[in-house]
Amino acid sequence: MLGQKLVNLCSKLNNFEVHAISRGSNKNESSKNYSYYNVDITNSEKVTELIHDIKPHFIVNCAAMTNVDLCQNEKEKCHQINVEAVQVLVNYAKENNIHLIHISTDFIFDGKNGPYKENDKPNPLNYYGLSKLKSEEIIVRSDIKHTILRTILVFGKVDNMSTNNIVLFVKNALENRQEVTMVDDQYRMPTFADDLAKDCLLAIERSAYGVYHISSNELLSIYEMAVQIADVFDLDKALIKRISTGELKQTAKRPAKTGFNLQKSQKILNFPLYSFKNRLQVFKNQLVKK
Repeated sequence: MLGQKLVNLCSKLNNFEVHAISRGSNKNESSKNYSYYNVDITNSEKVTELIHDIKPHFIVNCAAMTNVDLCQNEKEKCHQINVEAVQVLVNYAKENNIHLIHISTDFIFDGKNGPYKENDKPNPLNYYGLSKLKSEEIIVRSDIKHTILRTILVFGKVDNMSTNNIVLFVKNALENRQEVTMVDDQYRMPTFADDLAKDCLLAIERSAYGVYHISSNELLSIYEMAVQIADVFDLDKALIKRISTGELKQTAKRPAKTGFNLQKSQKILNFPLYSFKNRLQVFKNQLVKK
């Protein structure tokens, strides 16, 4: 989702030549002004060969294994995608003085002291968070030009989506008059995919190196998010039921309360502060236009 948003944004700009890498056929039908390559990011030889041919000035790594429970069950696969593939990109960036922009997560934190600043101490509770922390450490230790954008619960919609997100899940379920159960004891600050794509571009344009937090500016429980989704899309809130994290019996532990302090991003990236409801309305307007 983020990859498509970023390609669509940058391919409209005259000062960028855009090359997109993903696995399988090209699902993006919204933009044609870029080159697409079917390459699995875990195939280090092919990835290295391709980026040597392209000779990019900037690399934005939007690829990750993000299903938290799947990462817990398939740690080797998670490590290949979230850690080893990053090392390959770092190696090329170091050899060729490339600015690498990398997406990370609030799940590097344990949720005991949120919202978090960029320099707060990580303590991941699950393997997904650990893998993303390891990738951050590889990047920072390498001393390359880098930007790490940590984000939370990214939502939006792009062409031929193969994965879901909280907004589409709740919206689709309620539209079909299906009851949904949402945890009321996990707190997050969701991120609109369009905003995250714009901040990837800002990091490039401003040479904004270091770690930045990107999200909406309001800390909400997952249940409260679902209620706001129902409000914005004029759906029946009575179908949303509360549940506790303990009742879910999820494979991987989740942090109770993350969220971000956004002052650094606001100051250096000029990142505007938006509420979740504001971005939901923008998203709704996008869907209506289509």
